[in-house]
Amino acid sequence: MARICVVDDKELLRDSLAETLTREDHQVSTFGDPIAALEAIKSQPFDVVLSDLKMPGLDGIGLLREVRSAGCEVPVIVMTAYGTVATAVEAMKLGAIDYIQKPFEPEQVCIVVDRAVQQGRLRAENEALRRTLSDLHDDRVLVGSSPAMARIRELIQHVAASNATVLVQGESGTGKELIARAIHAASPRAERPLLCLNCAALSAHLLESELFGHEKGAFTGADRLRRGRFELADGGSLMLDEVSEISLSLQAKLLRVLQERQFERVGSSVTREVDVRVIATTNRDLGDWVVRKRFREDLYFRLSVLPIEVPPLRDRREDVPELVQHFLVAATQRDGRELLTIEPEAARLLYAYDWPGNVRELQNICERASVLVRGGRIQADIIRPWLTGLNRNEPETKETPSMKWRPGRMLEDMEREVVLRALDAHGGHRVRTAEALGIGVRTLGMKLKRWREEAVRQTREVRHAG
Repeated sequence: MARICVVDDKELLRDSLAETLTREDHQVSTFGDPIAALEAIKSQPFDVVLSDLKMPGLDGIGLLREVRSAGCEVPVIVMTAYGTVATAVEAMKLGAIDYIQKPFEPEQVCIVVDRAVQQGRLRAENEALRRTLSDLHDDRVLVGSSPAMARIRELIQHVAASNATVLVQGESGTGKELIARAIHAASPRAERPLLCLNCAALSAHLLESELFGHEKGAFTGADRLRRGRFELADGGSLMLDEVSEISLSLQAKLLRVLQERQFERVGSSVTREVDVRVIATTNRDLGDWVVRKRFREDLYFRLSVLPIEVPPLRDRREDVPELVQHFLVAATQRDGRELLTIEPEAARLLYAYDWPGNVRELQNICERASVLVRGGRIQADIIRPWLTGLNRNEPETKETPSMKWRPGRMLEDMEREVVLRALDAHGGHRVRTAEALGIGVRTLGMKLKRWREEAVRQTREVRHAG
């Protein structure tokens, strides 16, 4: 089904087209006044505009010019009884997707309209894909057979059928984005776009523009019209990652979209309607943030209609072996390397570790091993230096000297753990991490570089000793 706008000053033709297209399960709005049609096109998300070329007042060419100058990319088909080549060329130059000459058969109209609908949707989805912040990888699937993951999968199937907003909460690195993608993929909206936006990565001003779009000249640097994520995701889903980081003023505007399904681009007074399902994620306790007046209570209740709590990896340790195998296979296949095996002591070390960075940290360890380990086997001594901080769940034995607090290393170890945990908590965003730690970004970068070089050096020493 598509939303069709028919513009023609002849009532008989409008009614005939509406009847023909309605029989094809399209939703049709008809206008005899092109000015009224223009206002509707600016404010409503039509899939195709079917307009007569010769009309009193504003003709089809003028209507097409106004539609394009307003930033509307809706496919336009012009109808004319004066089907000259010059007229058709002018219409196509202005952005008409096709033209049809009167008189025409109903089947001919349906074919042209269906083709325009498909081309318009393909264009919108291509633009949506280009604007997606996160890349999709074939290995990004929900892995794990634990009872906790079984409950998550069952919950995904339940909430996917609904159009209500979803709030996915959990520590950084637990897989909240994967759950959001799984919900969209299992929903009736799966054929429409899923856009993702990291709310923590943008300033309040830029975030508003990314969400709602802006008009040309709306602010310094706005040299062209830009459609926002809500507009691009129309009919699909929008994942707001780290929604807790949205400013209070912007939270009010987000609340309005969720309640009324309406918004305005930055710099515009034209209200636009949109049909988007929002899936929000956060590593914060939003209930606590509401109490602390850092998050709007009404928005919290609007977002958490369908809440999903993602358990940390330490609470589902039985999934670690399966995750390790999955990540190693994916990494070695992607890089064309030999598949690694894990020695029992290394497997025990991975199982016992607390995983403050959760699944993301485990994936990082596996990918690092696939690149640096030689000989086809992962040994405990190789991966131990890569595990951050003190592992409370692993007993201190003669086999694990590097995990002990050694004289002369205690302060450095503590600093490293604090910095890496802060970096993970801010999703790898160095500017926000540096601000939270009270240090400069350059200082943070130097520390990370030093630790990375130290880990590589230790790995080489272990390999050389073996």
